[in-house]
Amino acid sequence: PASICPVQENALQRVLQLPVVSSTCETLQRKYSSTKESHPLMASVCEVYERGVQGAGALAMWGMEPVVRRLEPQSVAVANNLACRGLDHLEEKIPALQYPVDK
Repeated sequence: PASICPVQENALQRVLQLPVVSSTCETLQRKYSSTKESHPLMASVCEVYERGVQGAGALAMWGMEPVVRRLEPQSVAVANNLACRGLDHLEEKIPALQYPVDK
């Protein structure tokens, strides 16, 4: 792994691309979808929850926008590079991060 993230890549993207993370997310999504399909009452509860999460996410983004605009691009880049270096270290020390959950 590179010690500095390329411009188009960021630390969050790298974390989401780790096989252990992506396979966990896929497994959770499948379980969530199958639970919603097989339990109608649970599906309605989940839909209410999903709408609440979307609303909260939109509100959080609206609230953070002024802060993000004030941050200098350099500060964001420095934080991203530090996070990428931390990921490099974790990937080196914990090889299991490169394998799907089932392995």
